[in-house]
Amino acid sequence: MTMTNPPDDMLDDLFATARAVTLPPDDALIARVLADAARPLPPRHVKEPLLVQLRAMIGGWPAFGSLAAATVAGVWIGIAPPPVVEDYALSLLGDTVNIGLFSDDFLTETGEPTDG
Repeated sequence: MTMTNPPDDMLDDLFATARAVTLPPDDALIARVLADAARPLPPRHVKEPLLVQLRAMIGGWPAFGSLAAATVAGVWIGIAPPPVVEDYALSLLGDTVNIGLFSDDFLTETGEPTDG
């Protein structure tokens, strides 16, 4: 026993009838499409290099100079802090703190490096 669905059959017939009808496009539509096609395209935006975009985002060369100076000062103070900073850290922590640039944790007693 096969089941059929009359509303679906009716819709299929309606869609088939609608597909069979071909209407020519309206002359006003064709005129609008051709007028739109004749209009010149806006100029393409040329992508600027990353450094130029970054400079504009930060605020120009003066801001870059300030950032460079702050970076150098931070590295300098981090590597060779003035005595005032060491005294302040000592008063906060209460113990002498020595921080080295290179760790000896990966060396064996013979001085040979380990694999980690």
